[in-house]
Amino acid sequence: MNLQNELNKTEGFKNLELLAKQVVEGFIAGMHKSPFHGFSAEFAEHKIYNQGESTRHIDWKLFAKTDKLYTKRYDDETNLRCHIILDNSSSMHYPEQNSFSIDSLNKVGFSVLAAASLMQILKKQRDAVGLSIYSDNYDYYAPEKGSERHHQMLLNRLSEAAVSKPESKQTETYKYLHEIAEKIHRRSMIFLFTDMFQVSEEAVKLFEALRHLKYNKHEVVLFHVFDRARELNFDFDNTPKRFVDVETGAYMNLYADSIKEGYNKAVEDYFNALRLKCAQYKIKYVEADINKDFNSILTTYLIERQKFA
Repeated sequence: MNLQNELNKTEGFKNLELLAKQVVEGFIAGMHKSPFHGFSAEFAEHKIYNQGESTRHIDWKLFAKTDKLYTKRYDDETNLRCHIILDNSSSMHYPEQNSFSIDSLNKVGFSVLAAASLMQILKKQRDAVGLSIYSDNYDYYAPEKGSERHHQMLLNRLSEAAVSKPESKQTETYKYLHEIAEKIHRRSMIFLFTDMFQVSEEAVKLFEALRHLKYNKHEVVLFHVFDRARELNFDFDNTPKRFVDVETGAYMNLYADSIKEGYNKAVEDYFNALRLKCAQYKIKYVEADINKDFNSILTTYLIERQKFA
């Protein structure tokens, strides 16, 4: 089934699980071109053998194919706890979408499909996953579990977030990150999907909250979700337009070319400051351009998982 056709015929993400499976399958199919060559589709059912472990569960057939030692996983194994955090503020619903296609995802749509794809891998590896969604409120929280019922419940919540259209919802991200940090007690991998559009005076508070998430030796990955063409490069035709802040309703009437150079520099400086601050606090920073594929998201997961073990 063609992924684009499936997306085009559904409004929102009625088949989110199917789409996530297709994203993951496409990623795995391309792994032979990546540093993970030889790990192929079997990675979801195996883990790397560590010296000193029992050899009882080594998969010798897989060894014959890959020349590497892997042990089989079993249903009761949970080696990783992961918590996904989704920013569902109004700015995440830019650009406005009435339906989704693989070539036309807004920021929240991209984040939802990326999160569902991560969940698909976590499910295959019998890992536990939890979910938090926030906007101007702490909208949803589910602790880390690995059951099929739990997986379906999280997919449903993600689907609802994608098609919701919050009106003028600002958010104090730092406030909800503190609340989430208080709920996660066991060491976990934490994925945060957000566009990082905060008022400047909240920047210090935001990174204090991210440091809080690092407590208890959690590994934190910040997926910075944005539309590079419009939100960074300000790629609009030079006709008079009204630019509206979707969270406050404030607006400006202007020609794009009149501010493009200054705007681009200001946003680029802001993004660079984010990267530096994340490096300072040992938070993994990953650009997530909604006009690109999901390979950087899933590759980041594989790399971070190896470091997490």
